[in-house]
Amino acid sequence: MNNKERIMTALDRGVPDMVPIWELAFNEASIIGLASRFMEPGKLPEVKLVMDMTDQERFMILAGLVTFARELDLDGVTAMGLVGRERVDKDHMKDGMGVVYHLSEVGEPMPVDGPIRDKSDLKNFKMRKPQNEDFVMLDVLRSSFPDKAITFDMQATFKISWSLRGAMEKLLMDYILDPDLAHSLARIVTDYCLEVVEIAFDKGTDWILMDGDLAYNRGPIMSPAHYDEFIGPYHKEIVDLVHSKGSKIVKHSDGDLEPLFPSLMEAGFDGVHPIQPQCMDIGEIKKKYGDRLCILGNIDCSYLLVFEGPEEVTKSVEETIKAAAPGGGYILSSSNSIHPGVKPENYVAMVKAAREFGKY
Repeated sequence: MNNKERIMTALDRGVPDMVPIWELAFNEASIIGLASRFMEPGKLPEVKLVMDMTDQERFMILAGLVTFARELDLDGVTAMGLVGRERVDKDHMKDGMGVVYHLSEVGEPMPVDGPIRDKSDLKNFKMRKPQNEDFVMLDVLRSSFPDKAITFDMQATFKISWSLRGAMEKLLMDYILDPDLAHSLARIVTDYCLEVVEIAFDKGTDWILMDGDLAYNRGPIMSPAHYDEFIGPYHKEIVDLVHSKGSKIVKHSDGDLEPLFPSLMEAGFDGVHPIQPQCMDIGEIKKKYGDRLCILGNIDCSYLLVFEGPEEVTKSVEETIKAAAPGGGYILSSSNSIHPGVKPENYVAMVKAAREFGKY
């Protein structure tokens, strides 16, 4: 099997020749840290946010991602939707949808203000149309890797809606206090997402990863009933479109997502990522849902890949493969992404161990 066939077989809950290796995301620091193991000095930019890079530096960092993905023989790589971002001040940036984010050195930018502050803002609000430049990363990865599975990572109904509201708690309160606003916003966002999916497939993506957390370590952020009313039907529209393309779609969420599994399967998702080890047992999840869902992830990136060494990483990969890989339908990745705290040598050890222990 080639790399793409390996991933697509697993997404279909089949048995490939070996466990596929894929990752949701690498950020600027992790790309540079890994790529520097394979590239000559001066070929990579300084570590900084992509929005602060020149066009030349952006293509340098993309070249770094392409280089180590090729050198490590990853089966799949992820193209992020790059909605334009610009710096507002030292601590804030603004994206093309009008959402303002607070920047942090230790985490993802957090929305702190959005264009939909109340229902009246919907009257004059025009959702940003997808732009060709949003798909530059997809264009580069598709042309670079004809035989790898390219994932398009997209935010969708819940994540974009609460970002436009400026805070998650505002949308959650809308579910109770102003359900009409919540549904109106979900409709606008979902229509945008359907356009994004069409373009992503036109540009050659192989499958879709729907981003946006629905849970934290103690359980879902919203009740299953609220998911079923305000999110699930809109997710199903996106899932149905992906399926009409003959492809697969996986739902990403950190936290204990299991209470929402019945709803996610009702919406038609083909897989779930990343089965966070702090709150979900991947062996139990595989036994309970492996006949209906592809399982992705689970190698701990909050402690193991950050503080332990290659020997401990190798042991964890072996144990995870034993628990999740039998019968197929498993794709190995970290428990979220490869962030700046992950030691490059630990990620390399993870990939090597997957090849050593992942043969069927």
